[in-house]
Amino acid sequence: MAKDALVSENLANKFATEKDSPYTRWVAAEGLDIIAAHYVPNLRTVELKPWDRRGGRGVFINHEATRTSNDCYVCEIPAGGKLAPQRQLFEEMILVLDGHGSTKVWNDAGAEVTFEWQPGSLFAIPLNANHQHFNGSGRQAARFVSSTNLPPVLNLYDDVEFVFGTAKDFPNRFNGEPDYFAPNGEQKGLLLDTNFVADAVNLPLIEAKERGAGGGHIRFAMAKGSMNSHISQFPTATYKKGHRHGPGAHVIILSGEGYSLMWPEGEEPQRYEWGPGTLIVPPNMWFHQHFNTGTEPGRYLAFKHEVVSVRNAQGVPKAWISMRIGGDQIDYADESGYVRETFREALAKHGMQPQMEAAYEAELATLPPAPERAVTV
Repeated sequence: MAKDALVSENLANKFATEKDSPYTRWVAAEGLDIIAAHYVPNLRTVELKPWDRRGGRGVFINHEATRTSNDCYVCEIPAGGKLAPQRQLFEEMILVLDGHGSTKVWNDAGAEVTFEWQPGSLFAIPLNANHQHFNGSGRQAARFVSSTNLPPVLNLYDDVEFVFGTAKDFPNRFNGEPDYFAPNGEQKGLLLDTNFVADAVNLPLIEAKERGAGGGHIRFAMAKGSMNSHISQFPTATYKKGHRHGPGAHVIILSGEGYSLMWPEGEEPQRYEWGPGTLIVPPNMWFHQHFNTGTEPGRYLAFKHEVVSVRNAQGVPKAWISMRIGGDQIDYADESGYVRETFREALAKHGMQPQMEAAYEAELATLPPAPERAVTV
């Protein structure tokens, strides 16, 4: 099979100008860079540039494979400082990486809500609501990572003033409710309907054995938006099932140590080491698999655009469904020997052994019959 369908430079150059877009031009006009990578070792130390319009520092992280679905950026608020007020006709989800502070959200009708945040806080900005972020420390900068669906919106309208300067309230999204950013919500199956999570690192999760390794999972619907996110966790010396999905998932490690394998179908897996603050962005329909080699549970947050979730007729993401019946998840029984041997070797360096036998055994109870030719990595 072709190596991720890469072609000659001659053919690629014929389409080079089509990579330019209103979105990429806007980022350049902001004076910022786009890191075109699907792996950033540490968001807390990634290099930032002055962001004059907002009054902080920032960088965008946007792999070519996801550039038209959603994006990601890291922003720093200076010590004792604040960012400029902003409103925007796109959605945004934020994870606080470092620092303590507050955010004020208000609409044109005069309703206003202010809430405080800390490292690990997770929240969403309501569509086109005015908002402003404040650093609560006079000595240390605060830093957050955000995912937005700005690229398709700006590419559609190609009008910066319209996207950032339209005076329009959406009261069904935000109407100044005093408890809008209260740390609570309604649990609907795996989905938590909330606008604020005080501490994503320690939030209780729900059992999700379908993804393997005895892990926990929770999904979020925030600010009544079309974007979504989820947190997954799995025990030490275990790993999740390999799977693939559409573009736009920005996976941020919250706790633990380990590595991930990523590969397009037909290629050898590439390995990426991770710890708290690492960002991994699986390209479109690349298989990927996460392995915990540390001494504590591995937990990650995934910011996503709905295009990620290729679903079956029942609305179930195919990334949760066995490839034996047409899904996009590789059963433990069908993974290559390379996966298990690499994991065993990685743990041995820390004097540890895999704790996967229970997961392998549990899978057998629901494992679909093998097709004539089993799927392998």
